[in-house]
Amino acid sequence: MTLADALRKDVLLQWRTRARFLAVLAFGAVTLLLFSFAAGPDTGALRRHAPGFLWLALLLSSTLALAESFQAEFEQRALEGLLLLPAPARSLFYGKALVNAAHLTLLGGALVPLAVVLYDLALPRPGALLGLLALGAAGLSAPGTLYAAMASQARARQMLLPLLLFPLVVPVLLSTVKATALLLTGDPMGQLRSWLLLLVCFDAVYWSLCGLLFGRVVEE
Repeated sequence: MTLADALRKDVLLQWRTRARFLAVLAFGAVTLLLFSFAAGPDTGALRRHAPGFLWLALLLSSTLALAESFQAEFEQRALEGLLLLPAPARSLFYGKALVNAAHLTLLGGALVPLAVVLYDLALPRPGALLGLLALGAAGLSAPGTLYAAMASQARARQMLLPLLLFPLVVPVLLSTVKATALLLTGDPMGQLRSWLLLLVCFDAVYWSLCGLLFGRVVEE
């Protein structure tokens, strides 16, 4: 199986389960709403905490989406057949991770307008914010896809995945929250480039290591 074949397979699976996306989006929207209630009516506090609330909502929502990444393959016992094909297991991983990253980017883009309304935000550079969402989604999807494969055979996979994923993605979460705050509120000290570089480095490490480890994870 080539990477293109894996991408085609996972895009079709996502399309057939598109109703699940609406459910995850509703969960993320409710999470943002609850965070706004927790912050109270102070507009200044809402604006200050909005980047963190946005990424926490995306992180929590991502566990619902990622936990089901390999559900179809294991239910139909298709993963064993895919691994028997004369192709590296990395192709299966990168196809799945790329589609998950696109899924989370789309989810984050759908949550941004709600955050703008709830937290009274301004979007001075929406294109740059979309690119940042893509980088952050990549940092979540690579380890999330790997751990989803590990937890897919467990009965409590939706509980196990957050326990494995959250500690690992703390650097990604810190980088994205700080970069988003600088993007929305201004960057007088020129720190945005450094945070973006840190995020790109973690993305590169996660995508490299998780691709190498995926074969051993699914074969055991």
